[in-house]
Amino acid sequence: MTDRSPLPRRQLLGAVAAATAGTALSVQAAGQPANEGPPHKIVYQLNRAEPDYQEAILNSVGAMLKKYVDDVAIAVVVWGPGIHLLAKKPQRPVAPVLQQRVRSMSESYGVEFVACGNTMHSLGWSQADMLDIARIEEVGAAAVMEFQKKGYAYLAW
Repeated sequence: MTDRSPLPRRQLLGAVAAATAGTALSVQAAGQPANEGPPHKIVYQLNRAEPDYQEAILNSVGAMLKKYVDDVAIAVVVWGPGIHLLAKKPQRPVAPVLQQRVRSMSESYGVEFVACGNTMHSLGWSQADMLDIARIEEVGAAAVMEFQKKGYAYLAW
């Protein structure tokens, strides 16, 4: 009896990814774009309540907007203690200037702010409790994954 143990999952996924990458390159070479939209795409994870942390992420978003101007799509997915940044009446201290920056980045530059529905549910919040610029997704981590599928680079710290 021979040992026919399957490849470890990571090796199998790596092989599938390599095969898929070759297909994607072939499609691009045939003149069909792999992803539509701006050539630069980034999704940030914001999951902490500390003002310095939130300011650092918003500073990075600002730097990306300055560098790439209209050639960048930016999303910020917010969950956990960071969710208060997108709340009309935060239950944790949030500097008003940070919420003003969020609103400005969304309205003036099209930065997408996504709130985690699971985190909101745990706080008893609904869409009515959130800033009007916030888009709600059921699972914040799944939203990050979906952005990655669309070609967004993922940044968390």
